[in-house]
Amino acid sequence: MGIPERYARYYLENAPSLVWLLVVNAAAILVGIRFYVETMPAVPTFLWPLYADSPTALALVAASLVTLLPNLGNRLDEAPQNRPLAYLHTIAFVWLVKMGLWTFLALNLGFPAYFGPPWDPAAVWDYWGILLTHLAFVAEAYLVPHYGTTTRGALAAALALALVNDVLDYWFGFHPPLRYDPGPLLVAATVALSVLAVVAADRSLDRLHRP
Repeated sequence: MGIPERYARYYLENAPSLVWLLVVNAAAILVGIRFYVETMPAVPTFLWPLYADSPTALALVAASLVTLLPNLGNRLDEAPQNRPLAYLHTIAFVWLVKMGLWTFLALNLGFPAYFGPPWDPAAVWDYWGILLTHLAFVAEAYLVPHYGTTTRGALAAALALALVNDVLDYWFGFHPPLRYDPGPLLVAATVALSVLAVVAADRSLDRLHRP
């Protein structure tokens, strides 16, 4: 899977399209926070970035995209590269892929909770709106390999953070709000997605060659 280079260059090398992409991400962050805000008081403040998984994923990729602003007017392969940026790009990629696929999986495992009787009109947005917007996370993640790099340390850090997030989600009960109680299948699948997202990052992002 990948985004063709011509599309990546169009969105990431031109100021209007890059700013538009940042604005869309900022708006989506606010929409995502609104989804979580009612349940946030029950979660310790320092855990909010891990609890609000999807807004965090969007904030990470927005920060990753902001690093391209000084590179406007140049080709993507001339974008700045260093170790801290490799960590940022890697974690942003992993969080987007994991949360995009996790949402698809979680909603479909609990499909009857969204469309079973009694009929709830809000289920149309709660299912289709959330499903489609989160699948777009995966597409956006594949913009990152056109300018981002990774390292073994960045991949290890991303995996560690993803697994810590899984422990918080299911051991301590801080998983995103669902209309059903997650069972062992969703727990096992989430851990598998953490590993899968890191493997995808390893295969998609070039290794950093400059310090």
